Amino acid sequence: MSADKLVKMANQIGKFFTPPRGSDAAAAIADHLQKFWDPRMRAAIIAYVAAGGAGLDGPVRQAIGRLKEAKGGATVEAGR
Repeated sequence: MSADKLVKMANQIGKFFTPPRGSDAAAAIADHLQKFWDPRMRAAIIAYVAAGGAGLDGPVRQAIGRLKEAKGGATVEAGR
């Protein structure tokens, strides 16, 4: 899947989870990406952020940072 497509999808998810839906949008976005994105898609978006992450909205960047921190360990949960 292309980086442009991943960015578009991630930003759409981010817009859904931004307030007033919840107080921690980044946690909700990270939870959604962890639960519903294929591991290859998560790895690709993490690599995209590491290379600059152009075009990603702020909460989405934060969520991807959380995914990177959680990689190889515990799952990401909303609200934690």
